[in-house]
Amino acid sequence: MERPAPHGAVGAPADAPRGRDPRVDVLRGLALLMIFIDHIPRNAPAFFTLHNFGFSDAAEIFVLLAGYSSMVAYGGLFRRAGIGTTLARIARRCLRIYLFQAGLLVATLLIVRAWMDMTGLVPRFGVRPLLEMGLWQGMMRGLSLNALPNYLDILPLYIILLAAFPLVYIGLTRGVWGTLALSGTFWLASNVDHQFNLPNAAAVDDGWYFNPFSWQFLFVIGAALAVAVRGGNGFLPRYPVLTALAAAYLAFSFFQGGSWGEWGLHDLRPLAMEPPDKGHVAPLRLVNILALAYLLFSTPTLLALSRRPFLRAAEACGKHSLEIFAVGCLAALFGRILYRTFEPLWWLQAVVNLSGLALMLGLGLLLDDRAKKKARA
Repeated sequence: MERPAPHGAVGAPADAPRGRDPRVDVLRGLALLMIFIDHIPRNAPAFFTLHNFGFSDAAEIFVLLAGYSSMVAYGGLFRRAGIGTTLARIARRCLRIYLFQAGLLVATLLIVRAWMDMTGLVPRFGVRPLLEMGLWQGMMRGLSLNALPNYLDILPLYIILLAAFPLVYIGLTRGVWGTLALSGTFWLASNVDHQFNLPNAAAVDDGWYFNPFSWQFLFVIGAALAVAVRGGNGFLPRYPVLTALAAAYLAFSFFQGGSWGEWGLHDLRPLAMEPPDKGHVAPLRLVNILALAYLLFSTPTLLALSRRPFLRAAEACGKHSLEIFAVGCLAALFGRILYRTFEPLWWLQAVVNLSGLALMLGLGLLLDDRAKKKARA
Protein backbone atom coordinates (compact mmCIF):
# COMPACT_ATOMS: atom_id res chain seq x y z
CA MET A 1 0.00 0.00 0.00
CA GLU A 2 1.27 3.45 -0.84
CA ARG A 3 2.29 5.68 1.99
CA PRO A 4 0.17 8.81 2.53
CA ALA A 5 1.61 12.04 1.27
CA PRO A 6 3.13 13.98 4.18
CA HIS A 7 0.89 16.82 5.19
CA GLY A 8 3.90 18.90 6.07
CA ALA A 9 4.55 19.36 2.36
CA VAL A 10 1.51 21.60 2.12
CA GLY A 11 1.72 23.17 5.55
CA ALA A 12 -1.27 21.25 6.88
CA PRO A 13 -0.14 20.65 10.48
CA ALA A 14 0.29 24.37 11.07
CA ASP A 15 -3.16 24.97 9.62
CA ALA A 16 -4.90 22.02 11.26
CA PRO A 17 -8.09 23.06 13.05
CA ARG A 18 -7.98 23.56 16.78
CA GLY A 19 -11.21 23.51 18.75
CA ARG A 20 -14.29 23.87 16.58
CA ASP A 21 -13.68 22.68 13.00
CA PRO A 22 -14.76 25.43 10.56
CA ARG A 23 -15.03 22.86 7.73
CA VAL A 24 -17.88 21.10 9.51
CA ASP A 25 -19.78 24.31 10.21
CA VAL A 26 -19.37 25.63 6.65
CA LEU A 27 -20.46 22.36 5.06
CA ARG A 28 -23.40 22.01 7.44
CA GLY A 29 -24.43 25.63 6.83
CA LEU A 30 -24.35 25.13 3.05
CA ALA A 31 -26.32 21.89 3.46
CA LEU A 32 -29.02 23.75 5.42
CA LEU A 33 -29.31 26.38 2.70
CA MET A 34 -29.70 23.66 0.08
CA ILE A 35 -32.28 21.83 2.18
CA PHE A 36 -34.37 25.01 2.28
CA ILE A 37 -34.18 25.34 -1.51
CA ASP A 38 -34.91 21.65 -2.10
CA HIS A 39 -37.92 21.69 0.22
CA ILE A 40 -39.87 23.89 -2.20
CA PRO A 41 -41.31 21.91 -5.14
CA ARG A 42 -41.13 23.48 -8.61
CA ASN A 43 -38.31 25.70 -7.37
CA ALA A 44 -35.89 26.64 -10.14
CA PRO A 45 -32.81 27.06 -7.89
CA ALA A 46 -33.31 23.44 -6.78
CA PHE A 47 -32.04 22.40 -10.23
CA PHE A 48 -28.57 23.49 -9.11
CA THR A 49 -28.27 22.05 -5.60
CA LEU A 50 -26.15 19.03 -4.75
CA HIS A 51 -28.63 16.30 -5.68
CA ASN A 52 -28.43 17.38 -9.34
CA PHE A 53 -24.72 16.61 -9.55
CA GLY A 54 -24.59 13.05 -8.24
CA PHE A 55 -26.42 10.41 -6.24
CA SER A 56 -26.44 12.00 -2.77
CA ASP A 57 -27.71 15.35 -1.52
CA ALA A 58 -27.58 17.73 1.43
CA ALA A 59 -29.38 15.29 3.77
CA GLU A 60 -26.45 12.86 3.69
CA ILE A 61 -24.03 15.69 4.45
CA PHE A 62 -26.20 16.82 7.35
CA VAL A 63 -26.37 13.37 8.97
CA LEU A 64 -22.71 12.53 8.36
CA LEU A 65 -21.65 15.80 9.97
CA ALA A 66 -24.10 15.22 12.83
CA GLY A 67 -22.09 12.12 13.71
CA TYR A 68 -18.83 14.02 13.29
CA SER A 69 -19.87 16.93 15.50
CA SER A 70 -21.40 14.60 18.11
CA MET A 71 -18.07 12.81 18.49
CA VAL A 72 -16.20 16.10 18.76
CA ALA A 73 -18.63 17.61 21.28
CA TYR A 74 -19.74 14.67 23.40
CA GLY A 75 -16.81 12.31 22.91
CA GLY A 76 -14.52 14.86 24.48
CA LEU A 77 -17.08 15.60 27.17
CA PHE A 78 -17.21 11.93 28.17
CA ARG A 79 -13.46 12.10 28.81
CA ARG A 80 -13.47 15.48 30.57
CA ALA A 81 -16.70 15.54 32.57
CA GLY A 82 -17.64 11.90 32.98
CA ILE A 83 -20.62 9.76 32.06
CA GLY A 84 -23.35 11.41 34.13
CA THR A 85 -22.69 14.96 32.98
CA THR A 86 -22.40 13.92 29.33
CA LEU A 87 -25.56 11.83 29.35
CA ALA A 88 -27.44 14.74 30.91
CA ARG A 89 -26.09 17.09 28.22
CA ILE A 90 -27.16 14.70 25.46
CA ALA A 91 -30.60 14.28 27.02
CA ARG A 92 -31.07 18.07 27.17
CA ARG A 93 -30.02 18.37 23.54
CA CYS A 94 -32.46 15.64 22.48
CA LEU A 95 -35.23 17.40 24.39
CA ARG A 96 -34.39 20.69 22.71
CA ILE A 97 -34.48 19.09 19.27
CA TYR A 98 -37.84 17.52 20.11
CA LEU A 99 -39.25 20.88 21.23
CA PHE A 100 -38.16 22.41 17.93
CA GLN A 101 -39.78 19.50 16.09
CA ALA A 102 -43.00 19.94 18.08
CA GLY A 103 -43.05 23.68 17.45
CA LEU A 104 -42.49 23.21 13.71
CA LEU A 105 -45.19 20.57 13.51
CA VAL A 106 -47.82 22.60 15.36
CA ALA A 107 -46.98 25.79 13.45
CA THR A 108 -47.09 23.96 10.11
CA LEU A 109 -50.43 22.33 10.84
CA LEU A 110 -52.03 25.61 11.94
CA ILE A 111 -50.61 27.60 9.03
CA VAL A 112 -51.67 25.03 6.44
CA ARG A 113 -55.11 24.67 8.02
CA ALA A 114 -55.61 28.46 7.88
CA TRP A 115 -54.42 28.53 4.25
CA MET A 116 -56.88 25.78 3.35
CA ASP A 117 -59.73 27.68 4.96
CA MET A 118 -58.83 30.89 3.13
CA THR A 119 -58.20 29.46 -0.34
CA GLY A 120 -60.15 26.20 -0.48
CA LEU A 121 -56.98 24.47 -1.71
CA VAL A 122 -55.49 21.35 -0.14
CA PRO A 123 -51.80 20.44 0.16
CA ARG A 124 -50.54 17.71 -2.13
CA PHE A 125 -47.82 16.52 0.23
CA GLY A 126 -46.40 17.43 3.61
CA VAL A 127 -48.92 17.46 6.46
CA ARG A 128 -51.89 16.44 4.34
CA PRO A 129 -52.05 12.89 5.85
CA LEU A 130 -52.10 14.38 9.35
CA LEU A 131 -54.85 16.86 8.49
CA GLU A 132 -56.91 14.04 6.98
CA MET A 133 -56.80 12.37 10.39
CA GLY A 134 -58.31 15.52 11.88
CA LEU A 135 -56.30 18.47 13.16
CA TRP A 136 -56.20 17.35 16.80
CA GLN A 137 -55.56 13.65 16.15
CA GLY A 138 -52.98 14.42 13.49
CA MET A 139 -51.23 16.79 15.85
CA MET A 140 -51.12 14.22 18.64
CA ARG A 141 -49.83 11.46 16.38
CA GLY A 142 -47.24 13.83 14.96
CA LEU A 143 -46.08 14.89 18.40
CA SER A 144 -45.74 11.24 19.42
CA LEU A 145 -43.54 10.70 16.30
CA ASN A 146 -46.01 8.07 15.12
CA ALA A 147 -46.87 10.10 12.01
CA LEU A 148 -44.01 11.98 10.33
CA PRO A 149 -45.00 14.22 7.40
CA ASN A 150 -42.74 15.07 4.48
CA TYR A 151 -40.32 17.92 5.14
CA LEU A 152 -40.60 17.45 8.91
CA ASP A 153 -38.98 14.04 9.24
CA ILE A 154 -35.26 14.70 9.65
CA LEU A 155 -35.27 16.05 13.23
CA PRO A 156 -36.93 12.87 14.61
CA LEU A 157 -34.13 10.91 12.94
CA TYR A 158 -31.59 13.22 14.58
CA ILE A 159 -33.17 12.64 18.00
CA ILE A 160 -32.82 8.87 17.66
CA LEU A 161 -29.26 9.07 16.39
CA LEU A 162 -28.14 11.46 19.11
CA ALA A 163 -29.84 9.36 21.80
CA ALA A 164 -27.90 6.35 20.52
CA PHE A 165 -24.58 8.23 20.49
CA PRO A 166 -23.39 6.92 23.89
CA LEU A 167 -23.53 3.39 22.44
CA VAL A 168 -21.72 4.58 19.31
CA TYR A 169 -19.05 6.23 21.46
CA ILE A 170 -18.51 3.09 23.54
CA GLY A 171 -18.24 1.02 20.39
CA LEU A 172 -15.77 3.33 18.68
CA THR A 173 -13.54 3.56 21.74
CA ARG A 174 -13.35 -0.23 21.89
CA GLY A 175 -13.00 -0.93 18.19
CA VAL A 176 -13.66 1.35 15.24
CA TRP A 177 -13.86 -1.35 12.58
CA GLY A 178 -16.03 -3.65 14.67
CA THR A 179 -18.46 -0.82 15.37
CA LEU A 180 -18.59 0.12 11.69
CA ALA A 181 -19.18 -3.53 10.78
CA LEU A 182 -22.10 -3.82 13.22
CA SER A 183 -23.59 -0.53 12.04
CA GLY A 184 -23.12 -1.61 8.43
CA THR A 185 -24.98 -4.83 9.16
CA PHE A 186 -28.06 -2.87 10.25
CA TRP A 187 -27.76 -0.70 7.14
CA LEU A 188 -27.52 -3.76 4.90
CA ALA A 189 -30.48 -5.46 6.60
CA SER A 190 -32.67 -2.38 6.12
CA ASN A 191 -31.72 -2.22 2.44
CA VAL A 192 -32.50 -5.89 1.90
CA ASP A 193 -35.80 -5.75 3.81
CA HIS A 194 -37.50 -2.35 3.67
CA GLN A 195 -39.96 -3.49 6.35
CA PHE A 196 -37.08 -3.26 8.81
CA ASN A 197 -38.13 0.25 9.80
CA LEU A 198 -40.12 2.24 12.34
CA PRO A 199 -43.87 2.74 11.73
CA ASN A 200 -45.15 5.96 10.19
CA ALA A 201 -48.90 6.48 9.94
CA ALA A 202 -48.36 9.39 7.53
CA ALA A 203 -46.55 7.28 4.91
CA VAL A 204 -47.98 5.06 2.20
CA ASP A 205 -45.48 2.29 2.96
CA ASP A 206 -46.02 2.71 6.74
CA GLY A 207 -42.38 3.44 7.50
CA TRP A 208 -40.11 6.38 8.24
CA TYR A 209 -38.86 7.95 5.01
CA PHE A 210 -35.42 8.40 6.62
CA ASN A 211 -35.14 4.82 7.83
CA PRO A 212 -33.14 5.13 11.06
CA PHE A 213 -31.66 1.63 10.65
CA SER A 214 -30.17 2.81 7.36
CA TRP A 215 -29.20 6.38 8.21
CA GLN A 216 -27.50 5.43 11.47
CA PHE A 217 -24.65 4.05 9.33
CA LEU A 218 -23.88 7.53 8.01
CA PHE A 219 -24.02 8.92 11.55
CA VAL A 220 -21.60 6.27 12.82
CA ILE A 221 -19.31 6.82 9.83
CA GLY A 222 -19.31 10.53 10.65
CA ALA A 223 -18.30 9.80 14.24
CA ALA A 224 -15.53 7.49 13.02
CA LEU A 225 -14.45 10.19 10.57
CA ALA A 226 -13.95 12.58 13.48
CA VAL A 227 -11.72 10.01 15.19
CA ALA A 228 -9.68 9.51 12.01
CA VAL A 229 -9.33 13.24 11.37
CA ARG A 230 -8.24 13.88 14.93
CA GLY A 231 -5.68 11.08 14.67
CA GLY A 232 -4.38 12.54 11.38
CA ASN A 233 -3.72 16.02 12.82
CA GLY A 234 -6.83 17.43 11.23
CA PHE A 235 -6.87 15.53 7.93
CA LEU A 236 -7.49 12.09 6.51
CA PRO A 237 -4.39 10.42 5.03
CA ARG A 238 -4.06 11.06 1.31
CA TYR A 239 -3.52 7.94 -0.76
CA PRO A 240 -3.20 8.64 -4.49
CA VAL A 241 -5.11 5.48 -5.41
CA LEU A 242 -8.03 6.32 -3.11
CA THR A 243 -8.04 9.90 -4.31
CA ALA A 244 -8.22 8.75 -7.93
CA LEU A 245 -10.95 6.22 -7.20
CA ALA A 246 -13.03 8.75 -5.27
CA ALA A 247 -12.71 11.33 -8.03
CA ALA A 248 -13.58 8.74 -10.70
CA TYR A 249 -16.67 7.64 -8.80
CA LEU A 250 -17.86 11.21 -8.34
CA ALA A 251 -17.38 11.80 -12.07
CA PHE A 252 -19.49 8.71 -12.81
CA SER A 253 -22.18 9.81 -10.34
CA PHE A 254 -22.24 13.26 -11.96
CA PHE A 255 -22.94 11.87 -15.42
CA GLN A 256 -25.33 9.20 -14.14
CA GLY A 257 -27.15 11.38 -11.60
CA GLY A 258 -27.04 14.73 -13.34
CA SER A 259 -30.36 16.46 -13.99
CA TRP A 260 -29.80 16.71 -17.74
CA GLY A 261 -33.48 17.04 -18.60
CA GLU A 262 -34.08 19.82 -16.08
CA TRP A 263 -31.01 21.64 -17.40
CA GLY A 264 -32.34 21.39 -20.95
CA LEU A 265 -29.31 19.39 -22.10
CA HIS A 266 -28.78 16.11 -23.88
CA ASP A 267 -29.01 13.10 -21.55
CA LEU A 268 -25.44 11.96 -20.83
CA ARG A 269 -26.28 9.10 -18.46
CA PRO A 270 -24.14 6.07 -19.36
CA LEU A 271 -26.59 3.55 -17.84
CA ALA A 272 -30.36 3.12 -17.92
CA MET A 273 -31.25 2.79 -14.23
CA GLU A 274 -33.54 4.24 -11.62
CA PRO A 275 -32.11 6.77 -9.16
CA PRO A 276 -30.80 5.02 -6.03
CA ASP A 277 -33.19 4.97 -3.08
CA LYS A 278 -32.71 7.83 -0.65
CA GLY A 279 -34.83 6.64 2.25
CA HIS A 280 -32.56 3.65 2.87
CA VAL A 281 -29.26 5.24 1.72
CA ALA A 282 -28.83 2.85 -1.20
CA PRO A 283 -25.23 1.69 -1.85
CA LEU A 284 -24.64 4.11 -4.73
CA ARG A 285 -25.65 7.03 -2.51
CA LEU A 286 -23.50 5.77 0.35
CA VAL A 287 -20.38 5.45 -1.79
CA ASN A 288 -21.08 8.89 -3.27
CA ILE A 289 -21.04 10.67 0.08
CA LEU A 290 -18.03 8.64 1.28
CA ALA A 291 -16.04 9.57 -1.82
CA LEU A 292 -16.97 13.22 -1.37
CA ALA A 293 -16.07 13.19 2.33
CA TYR A 294 -12.72 11.57 1.64
CA LEU A 295 -11.73 14.20 -0.91
CA LEU A 296 -12.94 17.07 1.28
CA PHE A 297 -11.23 15.96 4.49
CA SER A 298 -7.96 14.73 2.98
CA THR A 299 -6.94 18.06 1.50
CA PRO A 300 -6.14 21.42 3.15
CA THR A 301 -8.14 23.20 0.44
CA LEU A 302 -11.48 22.91 2.25
CA LEU A 303 -9.98 24.15 5.50
CA ALA A 304 -8.44 27.14 3.76
CA LEU A 305 -11.73 27.96 2.04
CA SER A 306 -13.77 27.56 5.22
CA ARG A 307 -11.73 30.34 6.83
CA ARG A 308 -12.43 32.84 4.06
CA PRO A 309 -14.62 35.79 5.09
CA PHE A 310 -17.18 35.24 2.32
CA LEU A 311 -18.18 31.93 3.96
CA ARG A 312 -18.57 33.36 7.46
CA ALA A 313 -22.35 33.57 7.16
CA ALA A 314 -22.56 29.91 6.04
CA GLU A 315 -20.27 28.94 8.95
CA ALA A 316 -22.53 30.83 11.36
CA CYS A 317 -25.53 28.91 10.03
CA GLY A 318 -23.69 25.64 10.63
CA LYS A 319 -22.86 26.61 14.20
CA HIS A 320 -26.54 27.22 14.97
CA SER A 321 -27.94 24.46 12.79
CA LEU A 322 -31.09 23.75 14.80
CA GLU A 323 -32.36 27.32 14.74
CA ILE A 324 -31.42 27.78 11.08
CA PHE A 325 -33.08 24.51 10.09
CA ALA A 326 -36.30 25.58 11.84
CA VAL A 327 -36.35 28.97 10.13
CA GLY A 328 -35.58 27.32 6.79
CA CYS A 329 -38.49 24.90 7.26
CA LEU A 330 -40.94 27.72 7.91
CA ALA A 331 -39.58 29.80 5.02
CA ALA A 332 -39.92 26.79 2.72
CA LEU A 333 -43.48 26.23 3.97
CA PHE A 334 -44.46 29.76 2.98
CA GLY A 335 -42.71 29.22 -0.33
CA ARG A 336 -44.75 26.09 -1.02
CA ILE A 337 -47.97 27.89 -0.06
CA LEU A 338 -47.20 30.87 -2.30
CA TYR A 339 -46.24 28.67 -5.26
CA ARG A 340 -49.41 26.62 -4.87
CA THR A 341 -51.60 29.69 -4.54
CA PHE A 342 -50.12 31.89 -7.25
CA GLU A 343 -47.97 29.48 -9.31
CA PRO A 344 -44.14 29.68 -9.22
CA LEU A 345 -43.72 32.79 -11.35
CA TRP A 346 -40.11 33.87 -11.81
CA TRP A 347 -40.42 37.02 -9.72
CA LEU A 348 -42.15 35.10 -6.92
CA GLN A 349 -39.38 32.51 -6.95
CA ALA A 350 -36.82 35.29 -6.69
CA VAL A 351 -38.63 36.83 -3.71
CA VAL A 352 -39.10 33.49 -1.92
CA ASN A 353 -35.55 32.25 -2.38
CA LEU A 354 -33.73 35.52 -1.75
CA SER A 355 -35.79 36.37 1.32
CA GLY A 356 -35.49 32.85 2.73
CA LEU A 357 -31.73 32.68 2.23
CA ALA A 358 -31.27 36.21 3.60
CA LEU A 359 -33.34 35.32 6.67
CA MET A 360 -31.29 32.19 7.35
CA LEU A 361 -27.90 33.84 6.78
CA GLY A 362 -28.86 36.92 8.76
CA LEU A 363 -30.13 34.89 11.69
CA GLY A 364 -26.96 32.79 11.63
CA LEU A 365 -24.76 35.89 11.86
CA LEU A 366 -26.95 37.37 14.59
CA LEU A 367 -26.83 34.21 16.71
CA ASP A 368 -23.09 33.85 16.15
CA ASP A 369 -22.37 37.44 17.20
CA ARG A 370 -24.55 36.99 20.26
CA ALA A 371 -22.71 33.78 21.20
CA LYS A 372 -19.31 35.49 20.82
CA LYS A 373 -20.38 38.41 23.01
CA LYS A 374 -21.66 36.00 25.64
CA ALA A 375 -18.38 34.08 25.56
CA ARG A 376 -16.38 37.30 26.05
CA ALA A 377 -18.59 38.50 28.92
